[in-house]
Amino acid sequence: MTKKIALLQPIAGEMAEIIQSCLPAGFTATAVTGRSVADLKAEVADAEYALWWDVPVPAEVLAAGPKLKLVHKWGVGIDNIDLDYCRAHGIQVARTTGSNAAPVAEFTIGLMLALARRIVPAHNSTAAGGWAKNEVWKQSVMLSGKTVGIIGLGAIGKGVAKRLQGFDCRVLYHSRTKLPDDQAHALGVEYRALDDLLSEVDFLSLNCPLTAETKGMINAAALAKMKPTASLVNVARGGVVVEADLVAALKAGKLRAAAVDVFDQEPPPADHPLLHMDNVIVTPHCASTAYENSRRSIEHWLGNMVRVSKGEPIPEQDRVV
Repeated sequence: MTKKIALLQPIAGEMAEIIQSCLPAGFTATAVTGRSVADLKAEVADAEYALWWDVPVPAEVLAAGPKLKLVHKWGVGIDNIDLDYCRAHGIQVARTTGSNAAPVAEFTIGLMLALARRIVPAHNSTAAGGWAKNEVWKQSVMLSGKTVGIIGLGAIGKGVAKRLQGFDCRVLYHSRTKLPDDQAHALGVEYRALDDLLSEVDFLSLNCPLTAETKGMINAAALAKMKPTASLVNVARGGVVVEADLVAALKAGKLRAAAVDVFDQEPPPADHPLLHMDNVIVTPHCASTAYENSRRSIEHWLGNMVRVSKGEPIPEQDRVV
């Protein structure tokens, strides 16, 4: 009997082809065509395995899948699934730890450079027939030699730190777990309490999960501790930043610039202020979506589904429930 994988998000044709080419024998995979709760409930009705990433998976969706053995995150953030329901009903939950670390770390550095050198406004002006060379010169700063703060030093945060070494940056970090001194030295990072880190940095990179501890962490009080010349990059989760406070700080000149890949509501409403500010870069939650990394991450979550089908344990670094 074939084992069904329910893909709980619409998938582009090219990605569907890659998934189909990676499927182990005895597995099938179908994707929802819409993002509503009703769409998700219908898809999990006869599935033993489910895959989710951006679309939330509430208890009512999980309850509609009586055969579910494993629900797997394509990525690492687990704030958008009802873990309590999974625990109570024996549904395993796993994630693709580390599989998207390199793409997200690269994207983070790219956003820092784009903010520093005003690349997006320079492009927009030139494409519109302008030649704002002098304005770009006056507004540009360099990433090289700056102090960068990283909040969250998991696989992604460490990847950002490693890449910053090539820019001769001083790298500070704040994380729930402090690295042993020898590991911090090898990575070239220094630990700071959150308030101290905020006050020192020229660039702030958010690479932490959304938890009760980090929700709303970057609020008006936190932003007030930062230099008005500092820039913020959020590739973590929208909820880590209080969006209204970020907008206010940017408008008031209390923060130089921001790059935002994640929002409280995705996609954000068309009138969201962050979408219409000259000192903000916005992207569609795509830091992890490098095409050439797709097969590697697909094989990662498929491997865990195969393990569960054989009664084998999920690797500890991937296991959530």
